[in-house]
Amino acid sequence: MPSKKDPAEDAENLQEAEAVFRGARGRMFGIAYRMLGSVSDAEDILQEVWIRWQTFDRSTVQNAQAFLTTTTTRIAINVLQSARVRRETYVGPWLPEPVDTSSDPALGAERGEALEVAVLMLLEKLTPTQRAAYVLREAFDYPYEQIAEIIGQTHENVRQLVSRARKHLAAGKRASVAAPEHQRFLTAFVAAAQTGNVTALEELFAKDVVSYSDGGGAVRASKFPVVGPHRVAKYIHAFAENFWSGVSVEPVETNGRAAVRLYRDGSVFAVVTVSVTADGIDRVLWMMNPSKLTAMAA
Repeated sequence: MPSKKDPAEDAENLQEAEAVFRGARGRMFGIAYRMLGSVSDAEDILQEVWIRWQTFDRSTVQNAQAFLTTTTTRIAINVLQSARVRRETYVGPWLPEPVDTSSDPALGAERGEALEVAVLMLLEKLTPTQRAAYVLREAFDYPYEQIAEIIGQTHENVRQLVSRARKHLAAGKRASVAAPEHQRFLTAFVAAAQTGNVTALEELFAKDVVSYSDGGGAVRASKFPVVGPHRVAKYIHAFAENFWSGVSVEPVETNGRAAVRLYRDGSVFAVVTVSVTADGIDRVLWMMNPSKLTAMAA
């Protein structure tokens, strides 16, 4: 006859499994978030990983960290493939969901790579497996051999995936300024935007500045990117009086960079940040989709 399971032993094993999961949670979330650009999707993935982990025969697992990382990455690849189909019908520009890295320092503790909003936008151009390989290598410094095991590719293929991803990002990524300079530009931008000062705004912008507004069809926002210093400045001037009326501005760190969180009637309704190069502000990012502000409002 099969032996009866000891409830106390089962509870102890589950507690141990939970402790292992909690210990790996920061890294798993960091991988999933960088791959999806979405806090809610990353949390959903971690929930799925936890279900698989607690129901799996853990006695057969030699390396729990490797098991959890592999499961997270493979689920994220599948989710990213379906997410891309959804984003093709997304209303207006799609921007990554911002994360408050000041309240969750572990997210960028190992490496800040592939965390800035501008970089996450570039990662959208990669295939799911390219993105996975790049994130594991550049953000978490996994060796090529381990990445190959995680994503089910050969060592040579992984090197090619990472190399192509690096080249793609190098073609689109510009060198960011240091944090104090970024803060100076952001502060000046917010001041000029609040008054709709066209001249002051134009002086802050790079020649190829682009403004992206992500309302997701849920709130009023531009459905197309606005391009060029004068057009962006005039665009901001046009809505300044109504947009900033009764608004409280709170500094916050999102995705490793200074940003501002905007409140009206006690509720967060937008997160605004900029990307700054040696030529000035080249990206203005208005994140206004309510479904993407839940984590920032918590």
